[in-house]
Amino acid sequence: MLIGHQTWVFDNKPVILATGTVGGPFEANGMIPNDFDLLHDNIWLKQASFEKAQQALMEEACQIAIKKSNIEKEQVQFFIGGDLINQITPTSFAANTLGTPYFGLFSACATSMESLALSAAIINAGGANHILSGVSSHNASAERQFRYPTEYGGQKPPTAQWTVTGAGCALVGKEGEGPVITSATIGKIVDMGMTDPFNMGGAMAPAAVETIEAHLKERNIDHTYYDLIITGDLAQIGREVSLDLLHKHGIDIPEEKYVDCGLTIYREDQAVLAGASGPACSAVVTYGHFLNRLKQGEFDRILVVATGALHSPLSIYQKDPIPCIAHAVSIESGRDRK
Repeated sequence: MLIGHQTWVFDNKPVILATGTVGGPFEANGMIPNDFDLLHDNIWLKQASFEKAQQALMEEACQIAIKKSNIEKEQVQFFIGGDLINQITPTSFAANTLGTPYFGLFSACATSMESLALSAAIINAGGANHILSGVSSHNASAERQFRYPTEYGGQKPPTAQWTVTGAGCALVGKEGEGPVITSATIGKIVDMGMTDPFNMGGAMAPAAVETIEAHLKERNIDHTYYDLIITGDLAQIGREVSLDLLHKHGIDIPEEKYVDCGLTIYREDQAVLAGASGPACSAVVTYGHFLNRLKQGEFDRILVVATGALHSPLSIYQKDPIPCIAHAVSIESGRDRK
């Protein structure tokens, strides 16, 4: 299964049997509302706090993925997920509701593909038949923890991004119908010494480049193998930086084939500054929008590279640099190419 130093190839091709994607009212007004399974008309979800609302989003995404499949919840061996909030409580509390054996993860916004990669690895090795892989985020809970409460009305620079309110879950199985997971490259920590928590895209771009370069090298392929290379939430600043770095490294991906979830979910007039962010950003856009297009035959092979900034409020207060990471997962339609 291991090739090179940091890449897994899944010969048994675990299948994405079903997905669940849930969003809030801001996402409902974005560019891809038809790619969500469920959209809410307020950010509270009838809960007492934003964190509890985030938990509800995660529970709904998991329940939808199970309902859309032909299996029962009791057939799911593990739930692998995470989020941004302290001690990943929304995900852990959702796991309690699900009642499924649970792995809790934190790779910030890279958690979506970390969880999918681990799900595929476990299933490929025969460690499970069905695994739920999911993440969530909530704009108000993330703002309260990492920046300022929204009631404060703090102004942000144009490099800042908007955290997605939503949750995305994939039900991965040993066999069945659906897109297949063919490989994953696990990222390394990349720390360029950046300290600005309002420029996550710029901080994460080198990590994305490092993982893409490692993936192509270790799989002995070039970027033309994929119809799209999709980054998680580099947004405008990070996408431009990463394209420049890729070019310097001799990887010339055409701009139209190098897309970012953070630039896909919202409209330009929604005033999200550089674009979207949050673990749910890559999850809902990949599991909804891009997998729908893949199933419709628009393309056959995609590489999803989710990026994460691994800082905390405390590390920012202590003026530590922001370590970043990117995990890549390749997903294919399973259709034979002509």
